[in-house]
Amino acid sequence: MKSLRSALIVLCVLAIAVDAPAQVRKAGLNAAAFLKVGVGARNVGLGSASSSITEDVGQIFWNPAGIALRTETMQGSFSYNKWIADLNHNAFGLSYKLGDVGTIGIGAIMFGVNGIPAYRDIAPPALVSQQIDQATASTYDYQDLALQATFAKQFSEQLSLGVTVKYISETLDDMTKSAFAVDLGSIYDIGSLGSFIHDWKISARLNNMGSGIKYYDVESPIPITFGVGTSFKVLKDEKAGDLLLAVDAIKPQDSPQLFYVGGEYTFGNFLSVRGGYKVNYTGAEDEGTSTRTAIKQSIEGLSIGGGVRVEMEGYTLRFDYAMTSMDILDPVHRITLSVGMK
Repeated sequence: MKSLRSALIVLCVLAIAVDAPAQVRKAGLNAAAFLKVGVGARNVGLGSASSSITEDVGQIFWNPAGIALRTETMQGSFSYNKWIADLNHNAFGLSYKLGDVGTIGIGAIMFGVNGIPAYRDIAPPALVSQQIDQATASTYDYQDLALQATFAKQFSEQLSLGVTVKYISETLDDMTKSAFAVDLGSIYDIGSLGSFIHDWKISARLNNMGSGIKYYDVESPIPITFGVGTSFKVLKDEKAGDLLLAVDAIKPQDSPQLFYVGGEYTFGNFLSVRGGYKVNYTGAEDEGTSTRTAIKQSIEGLSIGGGVRVEMEGYTLRFDYAMTSMDILDPVHRITLSVGMK
C-alpha cells in the first residue's frame, strides 16, 4: 500500500501544479487538440472510462501503466476512425514484454486531412517579402502526428506503473511546429471483495505534461489532463459471463470536471457488448467573457459497441467496434484490430 500511496501522491501533486494556471484558460486555447480524441474502439465503447484497464496495448494512449503484460509476451493493434469533417484518425501500438524488466511499447497517432482549398490574400508586389503567408499552392494539408515510447512495469502483484515520452507535431500548409510531452500512470489491483465485487482496480494518470506549441508570437499549451478511475466486475462466471463496470473522473486543462462511465458484458470470453457516456461533457460550456457568450465545448454523446475475441494456438485475435453519437453531426465509427502472442 505504501507504493500505491506514493504513486498517487506524486500524480496528484503534479496535477495540482499543472492545473493551477489552467484555471484562467478558456476552451479552444489548446494546441494539438487531436490528443483529446479517444483512441481504440474498446476504450471509446466504454465511454472512455478505461484508465484502469490492464494488459492492453491500447492503454499506451490512455494510461501507460495498463500496457504491462503478464499472460502474453507481445501485443499489437491498429485503430481506424473517420472523425468529423472528414478528418482521418488512425493509430497503432505495439508492446513487448522484456521478462522481469517490464513491458516496452511504441505507438503513433495520425490525424488530419489533405487537399483543403486555399484562399490566399496576395500582397502587392512591393510588399510580397513582408507577407506572412509565403505559400502559393491552391490547396493545403492539415496533419497532426504523435510518436510515443512507453515503459511499464508490474512492481508487485497489485501495483503497475508506467511512463510515456511523446513527440508531437502539427503541420498546417507549409508550417510545422512540434512539442514534447510525458504521460504518467498507475494501476492498483485490489482484487475481490466478497462475492459481489471481482477484479477491482483503481488508477491515476497524468497526460500531456510538456511544452507548448508556438505559432508566430503566440504559444498555446497542449491539452494536459489528470484523471483517476476505477473498474470492477459485478459478475464473473464461466457460464453466465462477466460484467465489468468502470468510472473515470477526468479534469482536462481547459474544461470543467468530467465523469466517464461505462460497462462491458462478455460472454464465453468470446463476445463483448459495451456502452458508455461522458457526464457533463455533451453540452458543457466555458464561462464566456465580457465580449462573448459561453462557448459549447463538446459534442460527443452516448457510445456503444462490441467486440469478438478468438483464441488460436499461441495467439489471440480481437476485433472491436464502437459508435459515438454526435450533437448535430453524424455519428462517428471506430474499428480496432488487435493481436496478442503468448
